[in-house]
Amino acid sequence: MPVKNRFAELQGEITEWRRDMHEHPEILFETHRTSALVAEKLAAFGCDEVVTGIGRTGVVGVIKGKATGSGKVIGLRADMDALPIHEQTGLEYASKTDGAMHACGHDGHTAMLLGAAKYLSETRNFDGTVVVIFQPAEEGGGGGKEMCDDGMMDRWGIQEVYGMHNWPGKPVGSFAIRPGAFFAATDQFDIHFEGKGGHAAKPQETVDTTVMAAQAVTAMQTIASRNADPIDQVVVSVTSFETSSKAFNVIPQKVHLKGTVRTMSAGMRDLAEERIKAICSGIAATFGGTVEVVYHRGYPVMVNSDEQTEFAAEVAKSVSGDCEEAPLVMGGEDFAFMLEERPGAYILVGNGDTAMVHHPEYNFNDEAIPAGCSWWAEIVEQRMPAA
Repeated sequence: MPVKNRFAELQGEITEWRRDMHEHPEILFETHRTSALVAEKLAAFGCDEVVTGIGRTGVVGVIKGKATGSGKVIGLRADMDALPIHEQTGLEYASKTDGAMHACGHDGHTAMLLGAAKYLSETRNFDGTVVVIFQPAEEGGGGGKEMCDDGMMDRWGIQEVYGMHNWPGKPVGSFAIRPGAFFAATDQFDIHFEGKGGHAAKPQETVDTTVMAAQAVTAMQTIASRNADPIDQVVVSVTSFETSSKAFNVIPQKVHLKGTVRTMSAGMRDLAEERIKAICSGIAATFGGTVEVVYHRGYPVMVNSDEQTEFAAEVAKSVSGDCEEAPLVMGGEDFAFMLEERPGAYILVGNGDTAMVHHPEYNFNDEAIPAGCSWWAEIVEQRMPAA
């Protein structure tokens, strides 16, 4: 059952929606224009219910099949927000908002799910209910958690939930997925060392925070090399090293380190936090200074359910002829919050030979639209077949 002809017919229209959203990117929960556009289209398609303001600026549409006797309810989720990046594509439909850009393809995800919603509203060739979920603030804002905290899953009785992301470097319209842990937990840390500042010519009169912080940067790499099981993934990255002095001849009183921790299991996540705090405390004590470690827990590990992943892969094969096993991804994805509440699966669809996501020259490939829309529609029609 390859790409549906209906989506080949709709590709031009869906592309227009996508490019309009690309021109008008909105960050985090500020997706007011995008949310209004989505809600307007869902209503025009004839959705049975359209609700705005879920998770602040999220939108939910409900589409009932020709029959609902099965009692099945499936959620399909797309993200809507852009990134604080200045676009450098030179496209005629490039961002009109300075410092904001759809650099991760969420415009494409939203357009594809809108296309699927239009088709499903027309045909209703399934037995059950589809809940289409348009989420703000995936890029660091935790919009998925906000929608869940608003009671979305219980309010509409969602039983399973499915998500999709485009993937540069993979052939256009092809698919990849994996069961179990897929995207990493993403945490952040702020580390504040304090010592005794002074003249660089008299280090004996100081407690040197630069030395402390430098030792910490190196020592934290032993979490991966000496504390973690070699087959349990962990990445500790110090991404900022800032001192309280800008002068060449002053040993600073304070140093601030920032960075991220990425893990693939709850146990490794706990261990990484514990070791960062222990390492920094030990170093500060050794050199006679003090330290404050603030550890911010971000998105949890995104875990695909086994049964739903197998089903999603079979659907992908029916659309494109193949579905590869995806690699582990050490980036974060807040669809993890929805998968903590309901079984489901998250799949990658090929974007072709394009710039990588989060790059100022990235652009979603509109040629992926028919395959992505078809996968959404087939998830519904195959999981909730009409009698």
